[in-house]
Amino acid sequence: MAILITGVAGFIGMNVARSLLERGELVIGVDNLNDYYDVNLKKARVSLLAKYKNFRFEFLDISEPKSLNRFAGETDKIIHLAAQAGVRYSFKNPDSYIKSNLAGHLNILEYARYISNELINIVYASSSSVYGASKNLPYSVSDSVDNPVSLYAATKRAGELMSEVYSHNYNLSQIGLRLFTVYGPWGRPDMSAYIFTSKIFSGEPIQVFGDGQMRRDFTFIDDIVTGIVSALDRPHNRKSSNHEIYNLGNNKPEPLLRYIGLFESALNKKAIIEFEPMQAGDMKETYADIDSSRNDLGFKPITSIDEGIPRFVNWFLQFHNLK
Repeated sequence: MAILITGVAGFIGMNVARSLLERGELVIGVDNLNDYYDVNLKKARVSLLAKYKNFRFEFLDISEPKSLNRFAGETDKIIHLAAQAGVRYSFKNPDSYIKSNLAGHLNILEYARYISNELINIVYASSSSVYGASKNLPYSVSDSVDNPVSLYAATKRAGELMSEVYSHNYNLSQIGLRLFTVYGPWGRPDMSAYIFTSKIFSGEPIQVFGDGQMRRDFTFIDDIVTGIVSALDRPHNRKSSNHEIYNLGNNKPEPLLRYIGLFESALNKKAIIEFEPMQAGDMKETYADIDSSRNDLGFKPITSIDEGIPRFVNWFLQFHNLK
């Protein structure tokens, strides 16, 4: 049986798929290749995966009801990573978040119910954004998450609640993972690592919001992949609860200006910084409590930004033929 991965052309989806393919798993990857950012980057990720004989790509939109039913009898595990990403974009195009993050998540759950006799486990991506403007640091999965500050966060929290309902009513084993500021090779062009590298390299100014006082729990992609695969391999004990939620973060918030300084060092160029006010939906600090992830999933992030940022910059320069 194969593992179904949604959002396989995405940053995290491609890296998770590659990890599973490398260990010999059969993977069916689906994606709608939307144009939220450069489709050519998404196609390049799929092309990398297409080199594996145990990989199959299917073009489809998970927000279409019953679009996944064609895979019944072929899949017994699901990694659901497809979503409309981006906090700030949710203020400009809210409809896309309802379609992808709510209708799409519902259709994953309906497909899981459809194949419930074969299904072993579902792992899905939530977000640190669900913690909103909470001042309780570090963020714990036991904290209240009833006050999101963006529609993106609200849809991610809604996805968690939908999963809880389906686990309770249909005995579906699920693990939700709240991901904290993921970065690394093959990252998204709308994320800070990509933006800062591109602009510092070309000598363009970078916008820094909140006077540079923000702190983020930057988490390298390899550590996130390890956590996701561990969750997939360890479906929760159904005797206690069918649905568990964990944080996956580096457990070490870093000041934004130190983060920028590492891009300057890797590129050997000084950043031109333009300070701007905090944007709607932004969180001043993120910091993951990973005690339960460590205990239950064996999750232990090992990549500091001092190592991870040069690795991203090196990939960026090679991918764009700049070195």
